[in-house]
Amino acid sequence: MDRIVATLGNQEISLGLALVGLALVLGLAVVVAMTVGGRRAQARTEARFAHLAKAQIELSGRMQSAMDSVGSRQSELARAVSERLDGLGHRLGQSMNETNRSTNESLSRLHERLAVIDRAQANITELSGQMVDLQNVLSNKQTRGAFGQARMETIIQDGLPQGSYSFQVTLSNGRRPDCLVYFPGETPDLVIDAKFPLEAWNALKTDEPAARKAAETRFRQDVRTHITAIRDRYLVSGETQDTAFMFVPSESIFADINQDFDDLVQFAHRARVVIVSPSLLMLSIQVIQAVLRDSRIKEQAHLVRDEVIRLMDDVGRLDDRVRKLHTHFGQANKDIDDILISTRKISSRGEKIDALDFGDDPRPDPEFRLAGE
Repeated sequence: MDRIVATLGNQEISLGLALVGLALVLGLAVVVAMTVGGRRAQARTEARFAHLAKAQIELSGRMQSAMDSVGSRQSELARAVSERLDGLGHRLGQSMNETNRSTNESLSRLHERLAVIDRAQANITELSGQMVDLQNVLSNKQTRGAFGQARMETIIQDGLPQGSYSFQVTLSNGRRPDCLVYFPGETPDLVIDAKFPLEAWNALKTDEPAARKAAETRFRQDVRTHITAIRDRYLVSGETQDTAFMFVPSESIFADINQDFDDLVQFAHRARVVIVSPSLLMLSIQVIQAVLRDSRIKEQAHLVRDEVIRLMDDVGRLDDRVRKLHTHFGQANKDIDDILISTRKISSRGEKIDALDFGDDPRPDPEFRLAGE
């Protein structure tokens, strides 16, 4: 049975009932405590949520500001990148245009040079063919003589007037030089020979010392023989000059002879034979032409003197006629001066007559006298 632990008024409270009540009170306290704690926790939670919401709002604002700033910077960056790309594209375009223009100019100059090279190559090819033909000509003795003769005749015909030279004319001794240049008066004529020995000269074009030495010996002998033949055949006293020309149709051969074969040059001088190249022959012809011109002037000097005498006579007659005309002009001027004096007197008398005042009396004044009476 339950034990009575307390009385409440008339009611007795048993231990079980007390325990139950205490349990109820405790439960109620717990509930109340829990309720108060929950409210406080809720308040704290709400405060935290409010703080978080405020922080979220601030963070959103900051993020929005950051996004706006990033967007603005991105726009500026895009604009700057676009401007730089445009500038770079413009510079690249100009550079490419300049490069293209320079390339086109270089290609044009290259084409011009290639064209020049092609023409030069064609000229070289043509010249090679001509050299082969010249070699074929020089390899034959008769055609070689005709070649030297043709060059010599061309120079003579270009430098001297017609009639002052002859080709293949016969001398008094029966010899026929290649050319004979006439001098005026009793002056002997000049002989020019165009047959130059080239067989031994062509043999000099070898690299073997023994063959070259033999060719030099043969060349000296052939040239000496030819110089001697010119001296003995064409130097005719009283008919030709005491010096003859031996024409060498090549400047290079002439230069090599004077450089490597000085003994032949000295031998020719002693034999009164002058070795001439095309340029030296041309110069000699010009000198001869000047001599011929002076000689023609001297031949015509007496005619010039006669014409000058006649001219002086004409000048004397002209002087006499001018003097007579001057005398006539002087007399005419004197007559004109006298006439002018008379006209001035007549004019003066007329003026005096016009100045007279006769009044009403028609009778003349007995005191009136004309001036000069």
